[in-house]
Amino acid sequence: MASNVLSAAASASPSTSPVTDLLKGKGRLGSGNVGSLFIKDKGNPFLNSKSCGRISMAVAVNVSRFEAITMAPPDPILGVSEAFKADNDEKKLNLGVGAYRTEELQPYVLDVVKKAENLMLERGENKEYLPIEGLAAFNKVTAELLFGADSPVISEQRVATVQGLSGTGSLRLAAVLIERYFPGAKVLISSPTWGNHKNIFNDARVPWSEYRYYDPKTVGLDFEGMIEDIKAAPEGSFILLHGCAHNPTGIDPTPEQWEKIADVIQEKNHIPFFDVAYQGFASGSLDQDAASVRLFAARGMEIFVAQSYSKNLGLYSERIGAINVVCSSTDTAARVKSQLKRIARPMYSNPPIHGARIVANVVGDPALFDEWKAEMEMMAGRIKRVRQKLYDSLTSKDKSGKDWSFILKQIGMFSFTGLNKNQSDNMTNKWHVYMTKDGRISLAGLNLAKCEYLADAIIDSYHNVS
Repeated sequence: MASNVLSAAASASPSTSPVTDLLKGKGRLGSGNVGSLFIKDKGNPFLNSKSCGRISMAVAVNVSRFEAITMAPPDPILGVSEAFKADNDEKKLNLGVGAYRTEELQPYVLDVVKKAENLMLERGENKEYLPIEGLAAFNKVTAELLFGADSPVISEQRVATVQGLSGTGSLRLAAVLIERYFPGAKVLISSPTWGNHKNIFNDARVPWSEYRYYDPKTVGLDFEGMIEDIKAAPEGSFILLHGCAHNPTGIDPTPEQWEKIADVIQEKNHIPFFDVAYQGFASGSLDQDAASVRLFAARGMEIFVAQSYSKNLGLYSERIGAINVVCSSTDTAARVKSQLKRIARPMYSNPPIHGARIVANVVGDPALFDEWKAEMEMMAGRIKRVRQKLYDSLTSKDKSGKDWSFILKQIGMFSFTGLNKNQSDNMTNKWHVYMTKDGRISLAGLNLAKCEYLADAIIDSYHNVS
């Protein structure tokens, strides 16, 4: 019977066939894209066992309303991890994603985070909704951590702080605020910068352009080009700055250069917009890593600062951060905060509580706070040792006379190697070293044991691939 059914020809008239109606949008066939329709023709054996009439079968295809949607390109950073997982080579290294690893190259949960979570369990805290602006205790300690508890911007209540969905969500809140209340204003972004910065401003419909930052000749900062481009920007532009441990280059301005940058921004009436993703994780000192932001705040400038606790507390998946807007008055800060809340409400309603409580417990408790600072010093110290070992390996193995000292001058978890796309491809295809195609490597994913192997890969790629 099955073979007879499958070989039967359709006998229903096209003008009256329900299949024809279906293809014209007058009916539907099941819930899938392809379905089969059995049509009664003088007798259906499934309905009338006495009849020996034919069964007609037609196949209809529903055209998707989403046909115009194309496949999005893979994320250049997260895609590295997927490729790494698919590689079975035992020598493989994942230096793409910026997440801290132990010397055994395993994920690390800070001891102080575990203690803070135990406190939450002991207190039996509930899971009720937070206010739109987030956890009050979190907002208080996070602003104090950034600007200093004794800062006038804190005592004068001139900071509008709203808990955001880590650094990305906090940047997005600020981007929407710019689009609504500074129409036509442009954001200047360093070249290069973190890959998601451009996506955030594009999706918020905020125009942006780049300012010179990286000098490929020195694998260092193009300070003169940076200053020239900031001077040339239309007055009142937003200048996006990395507070410390510039991503992807690891190249930061010196304290003297930060002073000059602040001078030019003030002269041009620009608005500084800091992205602070590595406070305490770059140098091991919370105060040192916040020095650039505090310099601008001390000058009385109105500034934006997006914060993240993904790296310095290892809270990657908790999505915990904040947007801070330093204003000229308490009243202005209150109005800015009200509008940030208005933006957040239809976007995600209110933020998650777990990570906020962890931060509030750690920063708000003197004993836990001291433990956290010690753990940050430990993490930053491990990366510094790896950085030194990589430099030593490169200089001992490479007999060409190339100066690799830029490795030591950079700071934080990333190093810009100076390798181009073809050379980076060679790192992956030949040496199984997974990294972004701009030549950035995450030293947090490297250990001392594999520094010499990585040095071999870099030297081969640099000298033998153009």
